Amino acid sequence: MIDIRALEKSGLEQYKKNLNDRGVDSQLVDQLIQLNSERKKLISEFETKKAEQNKVTQEIAKAKRAGENAEQAMANMKALSQTIKELETRAAEADQKVAEAAKLLPNRLHESVPVGKSAEDNQEVRKMGEQKKFSFEAKDHTELGERLSYLDFERAGKIAGARFAILNGAFSQLERGLTQFMLDIHTREHGYTETLPPFIVNTASLVGTGQLPKFREDLFQLEGTDYFLIPTAEVPVTNYFRDEVLEGEQLPISFCAYTPCFRSEAGSYGRDTRGLIRQHQFDKVELVKFVRPESSYEEHEKLTGHAEAILKRLELPYRVMSLSSGDIGYNAAKCYDIEVWLPSQKAYREISSCSNFEDFQARRANIRFKDKGGKPLHVHTLNGSGLAVGRTLIAVVENYQHEDGSIQIPEALQPYMGGLKEIRRP
Repeated sequence: MIDIRALEKSGLEQYKKNLNDRGVDSQLVDQLIQLNSERKKLISEFETKKAEQNKVTQEIAKAKRAGENAEQAMANMKALSQTIKELETRAAEADQKVAEAAKLLPNRLHESVPVGKSAEDNQEVRKMGEQKKFSFEAKDHTELGERLSYLDFERAGKIAGARFAILNGAFSQLERGLTQFMLDIHTREHGYTETLPPFIVNTASLVGTGQLPKFREDLFQLEGTDYFLIPTAEVPVTNYFRDEVLEGEQLPISFCAYTPCFRSEAGSYGRDTRGLIRQHQFDKVELVKFVRPESSYEEHEKLTGHAEAILKRLELPYRVMSLSSGDIGYNAAKCYDIEVWLPSQKAYREISSCSNFEDFQARRANIRFKDKGGKPLHVHTLNGSGLAVGRTLIAVVENYQHEDGSIQIPEALQPYMGGLKEIRRP
């Protein structure tokens, strides 16, 4: 959530530029400032009337002690009480309007974010690994998986519907092995604490991380309840410290979590309808950090490097892109997309987004820290996929395929596959 006081004090014009760079109407912030001005006016009137009420209360007491007639003062008190009650109600309504309007505004952009209108304006930061060269036409993961009888979309459609898949045999084992491999690297080598959160969250949690109220159509809600299936482990893990004040010496705190993720993919109809790229349910290992403001960009680089390390171990070619102002997410101040090479598409595809939210989520979720003798300050939150497991499976399958349709297992993964070195038809 945007700090309205900071905007009013000095940051309004820069924030309007941020909104224009994002392609968002800057009138939204003008409306917020106007609502906040009306709110402050109501509060001022309320406080003035309360002071007047206190004065009248003293006059009544004084008149009664002197044996004087206090009827007029009591009539004034009755009228004041009614006015104060009305002002209190209007001030509470104004508070609510300001809060709701503020929740719809996106984060500030870091000064290093490239200005642009779309993904076409994203900037390549680095490219790693050699693209695999094949002496044959590379097949996509769907064809490879179905030929091997390890990937079944037809029965998944019968059981659930479109955009679901069943992984069998070696593909199921590969998904599990990749998940364990990622968790082991992040906990044993990168210093993350593994956590297994609920896969269902409430409205307050989704407001805290910014999915609500703006992105409700992307969520699956359990009918008749305040429960939602999680779109990412970012939601329950970030809310772990909601409404808490941490000790400064605890920071940074780093969590990693495996969860399934559930997304309605509203607005994505017609995109990536083939295969595992864009599913309603998918697995992910998420990295989440709570850090001091002064170190958040250093920690952002570290987190991105931790996600990259998985691809390096698997010897998969990839690139890192700094997202432009027209492509970056609503919550993020800065974001890197890590894109893995898919031979069948002859293109790089996103496999992780690593974001620095600065204090945007912490303000919404009320997550603060303090040093001894200091006042509480909002933490900065970071997160990134480390990695999306299904998309990593796609990359392994496509980059390690043989002409006969068999698939080599990367050396780093073989211990997680019971020593299996190659996937063939059963």
